[in-house]
Amino acid sequence: MSKRRYVARGVPGGYRIWDNRGRRYWGDFYELCPDELLAELNGPADQDRIVELMRTYRKLKR
Repeated sequence: MSKRRYVARGVPGGYRIWDNRGRRYWGDFYELCPDELLAELNGPADQDRIVELMRTYRKLKR
């Protein structure tokens, strides 16, 4: 199995998405682990679905 391009990394207070190819953080800070967003980024990468998931995870609080 190939290495995933996007992974969630724990940072103080939540999670950030790490881009292994670009070697930098991608997107916003999330308080809850964005599992569905990571699956979409590493899978089909439908732009509309990614935007929808980013908005959803941005709103979620612990």
